[in-house]
Amino acid sequence: MTRKLKLPALILAAMALAVPGAAADDGWHNVKVGGGGFAPNIIASPVLPGLFYLRTDMGGAYRLDPGSDQWVPLQDANPVSSYMGIESIAADPKNPDRVWLAAGMNAHLPAAIFRSANRGQSWEVIETPFRMGGNEAGRGMGERLAADPANPDRLFFGSRHDGLWRSDDAGTSWARVEGFPWKGLGQPAKGQTHGGVSFVLFAGAAIYAGVTDPGAPRLLRSTDGGQSWQAVAGGPPADLLPVKAVADERGRLFIAYSDQIGPSGITRGAIWRSDGAEWADVTPQRHGGAGYMGLSAGHGLVAVGTIGRWQPDDTVWLSRNGGNDWDDLAPRSRRDVSAVPFLKGQPPASGDPGPEFGHWIAGVLLDPARPGRLAYVTGATIYATNDARAAGELLWKPWVEGIEQTAIITLASPTAGPPLLSGFGDIAGFVHSGLLVSPQPSFFNPFLSNTNNLDYAGRQANIWVRSGSLWEGRPRDATLAWSDDGGFNWQPLKVPPAANGKRDDLEGSAPIHVSADGGVFIVCTPVPLRTADRGQNWGPMKGVAQDDCPVGDKRDPQRFYALRFNANQIVASTDGGQSFRRLPAVGLPPELWKARTTNREAPRTLVANPLRVGDLWLRLGEEIWHSPDGGRRFRKASGAMKVQQFGLGRPRADTDPATLFVIGTLGGVYGIWRSADEGRNWLRLNDDAHQWGRRFRVISGDPRQFGRVYVGTDGRGIVWRDSD
Repeated sequence: MTRKLKLPALILAAMALAVPGAAADDGWHNVKVGGGGFAPNIIASPVLPGLFYLRTDMGGAYRLDPGSDQWVPLQDANPVSSYMGIESIAADPKNPDRVWLAAGMNAHLPAAIFRSANRGQSWEVIETPFRMGGNEAGRGMGERLAADPANPDRLFFGSRHDGLWRSDDAGTSWARVEGFPWKGLGQPAKGQTHGGVSFVLFAGAAIYAGVTDPGAPRLLRSTDGGQSWQAVAGGPPADLLPVKAVADERGRLFIAYSDQIGPSGITRGAIWRSDGAEWADVTPQRHGGAGYMGLSAGHGLVAVGTIGRWQPDDTVWLSRNGGNDWDDLAPRSRRDVSAVPFLKGQPPASGDPGPEFGHWIAGVLLDPARPGRLAYVTGATIYATNDARAAGELLWKPWVEGIEQTAIITLASPTAGPPLLSGFGDIAGFVHSGLLVSPQPSFFNPFLSNTNNLDYAGRQANIWVRSGSLWEGRPRDATLAWSDDGGFNWQPLKVPPAANGKRDDLEGSAPIHVSADGGVFIVCTPVPLRTADRGQNWGPMKGVAQDDCPVGDKRDPQRFYALRFNANQIVASTDGGQSFRRLPAVGLPPELWKARTTNREAPRTLVANPLRVGDLWLRLGEEIWHSPDGGRRFRKASGAMKVQQFGLGRPRADTDPATLFVIGTLGGVYGIWRSADEGRNWLRLNDDAHQWGRRFRVISGDPRQFGRVYVGTDGRGIVWRDSD
């Protein structure tokens, strides 16, 4: 059974505005980084040169139009989180305006087919009876979705869990292909997945499908339009999995194999070629040490990408004779990342080899219309060159203008200096000296792949502190750091071992906060610790206990505040955090436990106004409570709003309360809201065309500019706008 939905008519107009060259300005912008995440594959229109689509694993789909070098996001209007993980894309083989997306984040979340007749400017959304895994293991395989060149209304979809499916009405309804011999392994346990049917490929008069499940036939072929299927004999050993396939101009079939579905865990693989009668092993690097997944053919060339080759980096191989001989492109390649400098990946140093060639090369594309144009995806960006046929040095540049595919954990807008500092997942974080310019890498010493919290001194905004965590299993000696130049350079901080000898700061679960003058740091280890000499000496504090986490007042360096959940109290320090006493908190509901957070990436629920002494804002469950007098008295400040997250910004006038920005629901409408009068009146800042999958992680106002809001998303980077 399928259910057909239609996105609001407003989306059509709003998405049209996003087309490059449109004059209107919708008010929302991305804070520019440029790429930043895993985009598993690029899909070229079979009929219109220069029309490309890109699928990402958590940031939706993009389109590159002919003649444009800017990618356009196609799902900013989508309100369903799961649909931002794209499993596959199919471009119509006859009509350049038609395109389909297979959307679904994982096996236990909703999945749908998105269908468009105008290149993704608007969509019909059709819920499917099969689940997908756009953000699961195996997301680099494919393409699983394919349209029949003879009849594009007929689609096939290779499911992870339930075999092969077919639609004869352009995706409106779906039925299992009963003649397909592999029915799948069914719904997996939570946290697990299946590879299932990895690709569907129309090649001449045949249809091919690869299967990666244990015990399944590896390669199947149909010569009667998909009614019946037979296993294809020959080829590689059965312990290698077919992950991607293409056919060249001569009709020869090339298949990439790996020992795992990836993108992680792959250790070996192969490339095999078939002319329909005989198989040939045409693997570039036969001694192993890498799998293969990226694969493309055209103009007499074949290009393949390795995956899982860590020493050295992954590479792209190019063949001019059908795979009999290969040219390793990495050794003669140079990458110019000046437009996207975070790809440097490390501080400049003598002998620095520069940015890596890439990892997780799951997608490779030979441009069907431009013989020298070659592109490949990585776990962090997309690279392209215009001279792949050249014999000398190859110049690659990031091909990411318009793409913001990152997960934001935290951000802060200070009272002076750069407008914004951010904490990202996987790429650490940045000082954003300009919102529309890609920032330089700056979060080193230590480098931590995830920045989990940031704080700055309200009266000395050049002083910052941060905490973070590193990729699982990587060694680390410090997860805390401080800076006295606005976050451009850092010094590590180390907390002494606890009584049991354990370093409680090494897992990245210890937020750090700073006093208003930058003189005191407090680290929220299980028992909070304080230093007044940049980590030379540490000590406990009186009046706070395990799991309490003091935050500093932004104007008075002597004041800190903490939520004591075990005692159901708010406590404060007036001696720089040395000791804490209970606050009256008159008017505050007694359910202080509603403010507790356990996720190290969760925003703080107690926030001090950076412009006023003792001005505290607290989220209790879905309500905001405000104390203008240092915690002595509280009043509700969210009205009828059901608050999910909040942040503070500059008031309209100096005598007004701080502007309150929230992610929340009012009158049944979920969105981004602003109140300048303690929740009595609310203005919605986004509309139905700007929802980004509703994957919001953090929100903040700007203390220097009334009406400016920053929103950190999980997959579409940081978005911001100004409002009157």
